[in-house]
Amino acid sequence: MDIPDARLGALRLHYLDEGHRDGPIALLMHGEPTWSYLYRHFVPILIARGIRCIVPDLIGFGKSDKPAECAAYSYASHIRWMQSFLTQLDLNDISLFIQDWGGLLGLRLVAEDPARFARVMAGSTALPTGDQPMGEAFLRWCAFSQASPDFPIGKIVDKGTATGLSAAEVAAYDAPFPDEAHKAGARAFPMLVPAAPDDPAAPAQRAAWESLEQFEKLVLTCFADGDKILGDLDFILQARMPGAKGLPHFTTPNAAHFFQEDAPEMLATRLPEFMGR
Repeated sequence: MDIPDARLGALRLHYLDEGHRDGPIALLMHGEPTWSYLYRHFVPILIARGIRCIVPDLIGFGKSDKPAECAAYSYASHIRWMQSFLTQLDLNDISLFIQDWGGLLGLRLVAEDPARFARVMAGSTALPTGDQPMGEAFLRWCAFSQASPDFPIGKIVDKGTATGLSAAEVAAYDAPFPDEAHKAGARAFPMLVPAAPDDPAAPAQRAAWESLEQFEKLVLTCFADGDKILGDLDFILQARMPGAKGLPHFTTPNAAHFFQEDAPEMLATRLPEFMGR
């Protein structure tokens, strides 16, 4: 799909669209530094249950275009690109599955156009406003993303799992990023997280929370028990989003940040159950 951008021109966004065209829609959003390959175990399970499964590669990732300058990326531009994607596909009644930056973007999409979404299943993600300290681990991650001469995508994903990846899986995560010029989007993401009250994205984040606090459709959390950065933040979504009240929230066991790698069958089975509520 061509995504218009006033400064960069048309950007090609790659996505999977699998399953019956008239089936209920599951939109699976990846984060950093992964791509749609992260959901390779989900897709067969979901389409076997009659679900139309849509998995985009964010601009800068996977098979989508990758502007080579970090300055080409902003939080606002990622939102605009994904809004164009949803509009062009004319997606509605969406069941959204989010993790990592998939949540930072997905929750904003929900906040700005809640009518498109039927429910949200979320794990290992957040929607920071810059009003809270981000923690030492996040600051180290930011420093590494900017200073390291090598940004080893596959190894980063591997270290974010509990079960570990095979050499072939590490290579698959590396495949869309053959050199450092292709990694600008991945390096840019840590610096786009609002980490201070005066961050350029902070006002939009606060406005998003005002909308999400009125979002009464279903919200289910499934945070990983071994995520050392975001694993204990599920209470925020449970407390602030009214659709989360009374649902059977669960912790994904024996899993780390990239819990789609550690417990794919469990999560991909729970998602259709949640969609049937």
